[in-house]
Amino acid sequence: MHVFVSGRVSLDLAGTLKWRRHQPEELLAHGRDVAEWVVEAGLLTHPPEVDEAGLREIRRLRELVYAATRTEPERHVEAAELQALADPPPVRSVLAATGVLERQGDLTAVLSTVARDAVELIGSPELDRVRECGRPECTRLFVDDSRGKPRRWCGMTECGNRMKAAEYRRRQRGRRAEGSAAGE
Repeated sequence: MHVFVSGRVSLDLAGTLKWRRHQPEELLAHGRDVAEWVVEAGLLTHPPEVDEAGLREIRRLRELVYAATRTEPERHVEAAELQALADPPPVRSVLAATGVLERQGDLTAVLSTVARDAVELIGSPELDRVRECGRPECTRLFVDDSRGKPRRWCGMTECGNRMKAAEYRRRQRGRRAEGSAAGE
C-alpha cells in the first residue's frame, strides 16, 4: 500500500524512495511495485507491463522530479529530459458504454502524465509552496495548501502523529524532571 499525501502525483512518485538521507527504502523495487503504484495513484485502471527498462525509467523520472522540486540543496532541473518524458501521449480517460470511467495507457503514457505534472509544478508559482516533511528522517515532499501555510509533515498518519507523540513524551519527561528537582 502506497502513500499519496503530496498533493501532486509527481511528488508522490518522488516519495517512493523514503528516508533518502539516512537509510533509503526503495518502494519501487520490482516492476510489480510500479504497476501497483500506478493503479493506486489512479493513473491507470489496470496495471501496466513493467520490465527492467521501465523500472529504470520510472526511477529516473522520480529522481528528476526530486532534484527539481526538493527544498535543499539547491534545486536542479533537467528540463530537456523532463520534457522528453512528457512529450508522448498521456494516459487517456475513457468513458465506457456502461458509464464507468477507465484510465487507459501503458507505462510510457504514465511517465508522460507524471512528467507533465512535474513540468506544470516546476513552471508554476506552486513550486514555492513545496515543502519537505518536518520529521528529520523523512524526505517526502508536499505542496503546502494549508491555510496560513503551517503544514509541517507530509501526513499525520506516518510522520505527524509520530512527531506529536515524541514531543508529548519530551514534555512529560521535562515535567517529571522539574517535579523531581522541586522535591529535593
